[in-house]
Amino acid sequence: MQHRILIFDDDADLLEVCSIVLRNKNFFVIAKSDCTEIIADIEVHNPDVILMDNWIPEIGGIKATQLVKSNIDFKSIPVIFFSANYNLPALAEEAGADFFLQKPFEISDLESVVEKAIKHKTHL
Repeated sequence: MQHRILIFDDDADLLEVCSIVLRNKNFFVIAKSDCTEIIADIEVHNPDVILMDNWIPEIGGIKATQLVKSNIDFKSIPVIFFSANYNLPALAEEAGADFFLQKPFEISDLESVVEKAIKHKTHL
């Protein structure tokens, strides 16, 4: 079974790199540059894991993650919060994210945290 990863980040280059890396690991990747329709996007794409940028346009990553985690149908989807902010652990906790990934990151760290999130979801 191919796991689905939904990435929200307004940096086109980072979206492309993450998409390539994760597709090479046999994930199905959906990349979005904004989260104006986050609930609809989740309903349509049914992701196994969400990667959420802190500085995503419109509502921002914290509010977007809180929206996901407050929705009874989606709260079990692991969210990986990622940002270059120095206080990323605190931001991820405020958002209600399950994991976080500090930017810039090594490709192996991206692969590792996504694998952890997949395992987390399968054990719920």
